[in-house]
This record gives sequence, C-alpha cells and structure tokens, in this order.
Amino acid sequence: MDNKVYDVKDLTVYFKVKGRGSKLFVHAVDGVSLSVERGVSVGIVGESGSGKTTLGKTLVGLIKPKSGEVLFEGRNVFKLRGAETAEFRRKVQMIYQDPFDAIDPLFSVYDAVAEGLRALKITGSREEMDQAVYGALQTVRLTPPEEYAKRRITSLSGGQRQRVAVARSLAMEPEVLILDEPVSMLDASVRGEIIKIMADLKTRGKTFLMITHDVATVKFFAESIAVMYLGKIVELGSSEDVVAHPLHPYTQALIAAVPVPDPEVKVKSLAKGEIPSAIFPPSGCRFHPRCPLAQEICKTEEPALRAVAKNRYVACHFA
Repeated sequence: MDNKVYDVKDLTVYFKVKGRGSKLFVHAVDGVSLSVERGVSVGIVGESGSGKTTLGKTLVGLIKPKSGEVLFEGRNVFKLRGAETAEFRRKVQMIYQDPFDAIDPLFSVYDAVAEGLRALKITGSREEMDQAVYGALQTVRLTPPEEYAKRRITSLSGGQRQRVAVARSLAMEPEVLILDEPVSMLDASVRGEIIKIMADLKTRGKTFLMITHDVATVKFFAESIAVMYLGKIVELGSSEDVVAHPLHPYTQALIAAVPVPDPEVKVKSLAKGEIPSAIFPPSGCRFHPRCPLAQEICKTEEPALRAVAKNRYVACHFA
C-alpha cells in the first residue's frame, strides 16, 4: 500500500513582476519533485529567497502553480471540490513564522483556536468545541486552558501567541503540519519549548514539513532534509547523511555557517556573494556564480538531481 502523503511532481511556481507591460517573472519554484511519507518529518532548508515558503504555501493550496502536480493522498490538490476541499483543509495545517500577523489581535484565545472549527463546521455542539479548544491548549501547555481561553491575544507574549497558533492547528486534528520558520522570531528558551511540543506530536504519528534556514534545528527534528537554492532542490537525503557528509557545495556552505559554541572557531563561508535574483536566475547550475568549485560546464549545463547512493540525491556535476 502506498504510504505517500504528498507526491510533488515537477512543480513550477512563477510570479509576474508588477509593472505596466512587464514580461518578467520571479522563478520562485522551478521544477521541484518531492515525496513525503506518512509519519516522516522532512526539513526544507535554504537561504531567504530560495523558494521554501512558496513551496509550503503551494502544498497547502494557497498558491496555484504554473505547472506540475501536488498530489495529497493520491489526489490533485488543485482539483479537489466541495467536501474534498474541506477535508483537505482539515488534514493539512500550516503554522506561520510570525504569530503577530497570523492571528487576529481582536480575537480572544478561545476564538482564535476555534476559528477553523467554525469555518469548516467540524464540531456539532458547544461542548464538542470546548473539548477541542481546551484539549489543544492543554497540548501546547497553556494551562489551565479554561483561564487562557478567556484572555485576549494582545495580552500574550510572542511565545504564547505561537503556542496559540499551534493550538488552533491541532484543534483541527490534522495529519500533516507544515511549519514555516515556526521558531525564528522567538528567543532561545521559548524556541526549545515549541520544538519540544512538536517533537511530542511526532510520537502521535503526525507528518511534518519544517521550512527553515536553521540547519542546526532541523537536523534534530527531521528524518530527512531537502536543500533548496533559487527554486530548485539541490540535495536530498537523510538528516544524518546530509549534515555529516554534505555533497553539494551549497549544502557545505550552509553547514559551515552553523555557529559553533567555541570562540576560537572562525566561521568560514564557502559561498561567495549573495543569492542572485530569482527574476534572472543564472544559466547552467544556479549556484555556479558563488561556488568555489565551479568549472566551465557549470555555467552552461544545468545538473540534474540524481541518485548518488540509496535515498541520497544531489544536483551537482562533481558530487
């Protein structure tokens, strides 16, 4: 029996550049293929501008692709209708980076957590809704839940708001959680608490996609890592393999930049310059203008994402 939750096939998402008569496009996601197994956590890592968030929003159906397919449990997300759409919305939830923008500040905590339940008419009575809301708040450790439910969103700290954001997703009893930089705006202590809550949910069989630039966090959370650069996946494999033995020069640069708790260790970046514009992506290998190993073939021929070992893929001519 196929255990795939998501099967993404040659996904392409372009955004037209605003302006009268403009014929330019941002190549946000460009030919991405990815499979996600049920109960497995996948990390999507890369710098800002690599296309991670656009990929996540497309997976939940918020952005329609230019081409390609997003199959959820074997069905095309963009061909679902009626009750199928409502069921998909319940099963897949996205938690965003900024809890201050993600939740209406005029809501009480109860209304914020109950918003999705009401929109999709999931609960049949007030008692059922109370049970779902209080249970979700209990899971994210906002206790006693009956007291927190009465509070206004504006009275909460950033960490508490992010817990509410997690709780309102959990109230829907989703099967998949897509996390878009869920802890990047939080301080270190709160960050650890949120990750611990997510780790506890993994034991319940939830499937996670964590979108982040933080390799240090994702390597402890996810079983596999997909590295994105300028709209493409350039390396894919188990977290242990990718972090311990990065094959693509870009992955090597990301891992080299991870802070080491030793003042004597100097961080040396293996990548030159800044990430190029996604409007005019470089020809050939998109990383070649910044790559210390680039040769002539890299400028003209785009490397395919190819298998170099079991469950290990890389898009580099010299890997």
